Amino acid sequence: MLAQGPAGPAVPAPLSIIRTNAAGQLVFQPLGGTPFVQRERAPAWTLLQLQGAPRGTETGLTLDFQKPGFTGSLVYGLVPYHDTRYPQPVYRTSAAIKDGKADIDIKGRLAGIYDMVGWLKSGSAVIGYRILGADGSMVYDGRVRFKGTGPFDVDVTMTEGPFVANLTARSAVIWFTLSRAVGCSIAVNARLFPCRDGAAHQEVLIDKLAPATDHVYVVRYGEYEERYGFRTAPLAGSRQPFTFSYASDSRGGPGGGDRNFNGPNAYIMRRLMSLARMRRSAFVLFTGDLVSGSVTSPDALLVELANWKRTVEPQGHWMPVYTGIGNHEAVLREFSGENNRIVRVDRFPYDTESTEAVFASALVNPENGPGSEDGAVYDPNPLAVDFPSYRETVYSFTYDNAAVVVLNSNYWYSPTMGSVPELEGNPHGYLMDNQMAWLAATLAGLQKHAAIDHVFVTLHTPIFPNGGHVSDDMWYRGSNTMRPRVAGKPVAKGIIDRRDELLALIQRHPKVVAVLTGDEHNYNRLRLDQLVPIYPDGWTGPRLTLRRPFYQINNGAAGAPYYAQEQTPWSAFVKGFSTQHALCLLHVEGPRVRLEVVNPETLEVLDRAVLR
Repeated sequence: MLAQGPAGPAVPAPLSIIRTNAAGQLVFQPLGGTPFVQRERAPAWTLLQLQGAPRGTETGLTLDFQKPGFTGSLVYGLVPYHDTRYPQPVYRTSAAIKDGKADIDIKGRLAGIYDMVGWLKSGSAVIGYRILGADGSMVYDGRVRFKGTGPFDVDVTMTEGPFVANLTARSAVIWFTLSRAVGCSIAVNARLFPCRDGAAHQEVLIDKLAPATDHVYVVRYGEYEERYGFRTAPLAGSRQPFTFSYASDSRGGPGGGDRNFNGPNAYIMRRLMSLARMRRSAFVLFTGDLVSGSVTSPDALLVELANWKRTVEPQGHWMPVYTGIGNHEAVLREFSGENNRIVRVDRFPYDTESTEAVFASALVNPENGPGSEDGAVYDPNPLAVDFPSYRETVYSFTYDNAAVVVLNSNYWYSPTMGSVPELEGNPHGYLMDNQMAWLAATLAGLQKHAAIDHVFVTLHTPIFPNGGHVSDDMWYRGSNTMRPRVAGKPVAKGIIDRRDELLALIQRHPKVVAVLTGDEHNYNRLRLDQLVPIYPDGWTGPRLTLRRPFYQINNGAAGAPYYAQEQTPWSAFVKGFSTQHALCLLHVEGPRVRLEVVNPETLEVLDRAVLR
């Protein structure tokens, strides 16, 4: 069932229409047409390049970005860890990048009155640097630790993190990445949690903690340490008031500077995270389109996600940020045909290069979701692993008396299914069978859970789109035609059928108070009940009646270019529609849930509502 080409990877069985030609090229062969040949686009940068292979010199450091011909600027300054909870570089000066290389002058530019961290006394400090293209475009924010007072040397650096993740009443995961493997540990409450030997990337479980308690954690690596903290969740069912924040769609936008930071809109994301922390959010939930993405190289997505992580890092030292996947996180195999027609499918091999695998490798989320779509009724080879994993892209977690269920509505995503009917893969917005079965079991378990009062389901694509994605998401302008194709065959149920199955699940589980969505770059609130029309004119299929009210809260306003409102059957019931940037604050107060929506730039309140 797998076709191995002389120069290409094995083709998964569900993609029966992709072959390897005599020249060893992967080709997509449409029915009755000429073949589309795979084309690869090399990434503009890799993380290894951007870290600059730093070396010490007599006066500072030299960075080689291994990109001959690249010119631009390197802005740099010291990072103060001694006087702030949220250490960030204070840029002091710049140097030219010539032929991909630049020098950092520590002695001449960061000494004397500019040595605000005391490196001349301690013999070490961290420099933050920013790479700018010749046109001023943002490329990457990096860090490097030096030691010595001249000549200088490079020492182990925490290049990402630390981040708090997977918070419970009794535990948390602390994760980070070092520039190289070195002995490290995390100290919490006089207990020492060792790192994994020989690994630069660390995910350390901190357990046996007291609930609803502030804990200090100290990350020790090499000769250095960093000190932050987190607060454990209350015991389930404590029903103490708490707030969490929600947003999505922070991919780069127009406006220049940090608004398009080679992946994210860093300008808005930094303000959004600051607001979430200022309003004492227990956690931040961010469901999809973190970055611009839609790339053909795993390295390209890893660079963009690194830039996104840098924007959430200051507050991420102290509180968890749970992430879901969107269509712009896509890593694709791309095929080019006549008249420059393009088709794209989720990149394989699935275990290392798929959208799902790359996303899971870059971020840390719970691992209690379904396995994959292997074994589903449409699986062409039940004995083999033919589909991407759902690991860390579909999951659930609880906090006190609330639960969050994170779905992946861009799993095994083929973006061009609408233009090439025989293309295999999953269309935008469709939840496949095994994910739906897992969701049904998860909601049933939460419904029986005596300590849980409120359930929030989140997925990137709206069930009821209102502006920007009326032609797809779970609507496709009211057409039920769109559905996945597996091994040449369309699955039995179309997008409206699947949407109605999701609605039926929500109806059967009254603890579900709201579905949190994104994809459309705006904010709006839709209360759904039996009065809201949900079918197109002339619909002849089965009809579902919404007997129990619930909300769809759409917030795709975290920095991506806005979408205006479009006409749909339910448009008259949409409230609070806004194209301003927005952060949703969900206030859970025992049996009550309130929504407050705030613009992170201006702090203007855009909307308020009682959801329960």
